Amino acid sequence: MKRFLSLGLFFIGMSIFGQQPDDLKLWYDEPSGDIWENALPLGNGRIGAMVYGNVTKEIFQLNEHTVWSGSPNRNDNPDALKALPEVRQLIFNGEYKAAEQLADKMIITKKSHGQMFQPVGNLELLFQNHANYQDYYRELDIGKAISKTTYILDGVTYTREAFVSLTDRVLVIKLSADAPGKISFTANFTSPHSEPEIETNGHNQLSLWGRTSDHEGVEGKVAFNALMKLKTENGLTSQTVSSIKVENADSAILMVSIASNFNSYKDLSADETQRAKVYLDAAFDKDYEVLKADHTNKYQSLFNRVILDFGTTDEAKIPTDERLANFRTTNDPAFVGLYFQYGRYLLISSSQPGGQPANLQGIWNRSMKPAWDSKYTININAEMNYWPAERTNLSELHEPFLTMVQELSETGRETAKVMYGAKGWMAHHNTDIWRITGPIDGAFWGIWNGGGGWTSQHLWEHYLYTGDTSFLQSIYPALKGAAEFYADFLVQHPNYPYLVVAPGNSPENAPEAHQGSSITAGSTMDNQLVFDVFSTAIKASEILEKDGAFADSLNVLRNQLPPMQIGKNNQLQEWLDDVDSPEDHHRHVSHLYGLFPSNQISPYRTPELFAASKNTLLQRGDVSTGWSMGWKVNWWAKMQDGNHAYKLIKDQLTPVGINQGGGGTYNNLFDAHPPFQIDGNFGCTSGIAEMLLQSSDGAVHLLPAIPDALNSGYVGGLKARGDFELVSMEWKDKKLVIATIQSHLGGNLRIRVPNEVTLIGQGTLKKAVGKNTNVFFEVPKTADPIISKESNIKPLDLGDTYLYDLATQKGKIYTLIRKN
Repeated sequence: MKRFLSLGLFFIGMSIFGQQPDDLKLWYDEPSGDIWENALPLGNGRIGAMVYGNVTKEIFQLNEHTVWSGSPNRNDNPDALKALPEVRQLIFNGEYKAAEQLADKMIITKKSHGQMFQPVGNLELLFQNHANYQDYYRELDIGKAISKTTYILDGVTYTREAFVSLTDRVLVIKLSADAPGKISFTANFTSPHSEPEIETNGHNQLSLWGRTSDHEGVEGKVAFNALMKLKTENGLTSQTVSSIKVENADSAILMVSIASNFNSYKDLSADETQRAKVYLDAAFDKDYEVLKADHTNKYQSLFNRVILDFGTTDEAKIPTDERLANFRTTNDPAFVGLYFQYGRYLLISSSQPGGQPANLQGIWNRSMKPAWDSKYTININAEMNYWPAERTNLSELHEPFLTMVQELSETGRETAKVMYGAKGWMAHHNTDIWRITGPIDGAFWGIWNGGGGWTSQHLWEHYLYTGDTSFLQSIYPALKGAAEFYADFLVQHPNYPYLVVAPGNSPENAPEAHQGSSITAGSTMDNQLVFDVFSTAIKASEILEKDGAFADSLNVLRNQLPPMQIGKNNQLQEWLDDVDSPEDHHRHVSHLYGLFPSNQISPYRTPELFAASKNTLLQRGDVSTGWSMGWKVNWWAKMQDGNHAYKLIKDQLTPVGINQGGGGTYNNLFDAHPPFQIDGNFGCTSGIAEMLLQSSDGAVHLLPAIPDALNSGYVGGLKARGDFELVSMEWKDKKLVIATIQSHLGGNLRIRVPNEVTLIGQGTLKKAVGKNTNVFFEVPKTADPIISKESNIKPLDLGDTYLYDLATQKGKIYTLIRKN
């Protein structure tokens, strides 16, 4: 009887919780004006459009995923190999500044420091005599991936609707009014490129053709073509050399197709005009409602996989920019849910199979020279973009990034050989569409050589979540190659009994004790990365039953890596020597890679390291650049401190400019470094997921970090390693009420929960003992830490949890309920 009562309560909860349509809209009662960060993003992984929502001059700012400056090129510096021994010796002698200066001269590239992601231009729609409008409203419906603007003028309601089709590869715009003959406007293209060709091609069609910029000695060879074609219901159309005019139509539908000559990072042989025409012709004759339905259905097949509801208050009824301004001081749990889903929306919109990965700005950029060139910064930012992919049930959207890693494993092989005399492949801290792998920007930033090591772990993560052995077979050479590089590159430290990465660094940070230089040997993050690279190659070798002798050699090397250390300030040391400053508030806290996204630091397996990680987080502080705050949400979730994680969410969801010395959020909910970087959006979405479900520490941990502000709620659709899907979960007062989990692969489900539960229906729930037999939850043993004699570190007091094992069958669904 109790079981049926609990199920009844669950379904009542289902009716209470669950996102409502208005919960999933960004909306405003003012246009964007000329502020790009007020405009609303649309995209399909190939085309990006920022919709300004201006009444008299509507702007659709356009991007295409392959429109980058330059052309195929390499930027290796072959002088590095002969300088390497001297650089190492200077580091080992403690002459860090001299080592950095030599690296600047002999290792950093003398060629391109990377190319720029560039805009295509704007589609502008001019509406005469529309200045005196009333009842203005605009929205981005992230439940449907459609933007809408409405206003009233002289008693007539005007509506503009737009989407970038996921099925038809065009931007679609519909202009309509609730009275006949009221749609009149002029359409034209503009472009910031130096010599664009803008013309009408007849048949109500506009063309914008351009070529990307030369940059740092690399000739711009990406040619692109944007084609706009329109059709009207009634009314008249006419054209000039470079614009199309519509008068007194009942409605108008515009479609924009954009394509380039880019085929791959080494091939620019496509016909951009023909390609753009094919996409436009295929879509143009389709009915608008069919186009919209096809797009929405495809979008929702991805987006609707995850439902999240933290409850709602009256704050949800006000415009989004006002909610953002108020969030720090009000109770608006639905805003957290909206921000979580907005991150998923942005990933769907900027990363689709077969396209380019989401870059530093996703797929949205208006500047010819964007900050940091809007490249792929692979010492954190590009990886952070894809943290939500697996855990928020968007696994196939990981594909563009995984493909880029495979391509880097090709280009990076020559870099490893030419620059370092090593086998395998590697990349430094940055790359671009041409898959450069040489070191850029200066030794302080660019000497870091862990880009290949870190990005390769995404290949392994995709396998752990999907169990796709054929995929593992295909990416094994990349995993092996990353390990081969480190096997050759590691060197014996003369003052410690360890093999170390030298030169290396802890990305973008430097201790005063090292003369303000970042260059070092055996930084904690480098050690953690090499540990993961060796561990995944060893395990992949075992699963695929190949290269056993190589795996054995990696195991020997892995045992010679420096263990993590706890310093005199009870901190996790960032460097081999205990020189961390408790007053260091640097945005990069790279040595906590071992806590997240890796799993080398655990509350249960490595309690002292776990406690030291908390001290490091406290010493570094909360407010920082936007992406850094996003990473910290994940760390505090791993610390099982929901209230501190929520505090970081509030810091991140603060209007830009208010956090002194830190980032925040723009009115369109884009993350601010500042300026705009999309990684903070994706990082925070991942962090919210980690507050609800974690699966990297040997078990599926439900509700590991629920804050007081979100003490009750409902979620469905999150994924765990081993291809377990959390079909639905409801919690109240931070306790699990009911959870339904589907096993897509079978195998043991080890589950950690905050309160005792019982199983309904099939299966047998047992208290967990010993090692988890599910191979997807194996965790390599972390070496015991070295603890400073001055440290008085103590393990943290954690809340009670309950650990169960459940043998599952492939495809079966299992339901757990609170035990009374």
